[in-house]
Amino acid sequence: MSFRLAAYAVCVEDGRVLLARQAPRSGNSTWTLPGGRVEHGEDPFDAVIREVAEETGCMAVVDRLLGVDSRVIPAAEARAGVEHQNVGVFYRVRITGGRLRPEPNGEVAESVWTRIPDIACLRRSSLVDIGLSLAQALPATGHIEPVPVGGLIQH
Repeated sequence: MSFRLAAYAVCVEDGRVLLARQAPRSGNSTWTLPGGRVEHGEDPFDAVIREVAEETGCMAVVDRLLGVDSRVIPAAEARAGVEHQNVGVFYRVRITGGRLRPEPNGEVAESVWTRIPDIACLRRSSLVDIGLSLAQALPATGHIEPVPVGGLIQH
């Protein structure tokens, strides 16, 4: 089983959320939250700020921890064909400066502010639904029920 620790930014402002469109070299593009892998020895708090800057071109500050999601993706559904566990640390983040731009030499083709009701029509990572659920519910435990995957919602 492979394993990944990642930090994700939930930036909500005026009924919109900041989404990043991943455009992999092969396959369909998918909308997701800014964020990604926590490097060895890096604090997830620092990783989410770094990832927002790398992927969107914007500077950000963390307002609060929203929660943690742990999910196992079956081998048949995982990109590498190997069972994979992703542990995501979700933060409410506020953009403080910079300008939206594609990620240089990366997978993020664009980042856009998206009206929350419009998200239901997008092919998106389950991370979007998890992050928005955590931001809305603000569970004391930092945990929500698993988000079902299928249709427009991908791993």
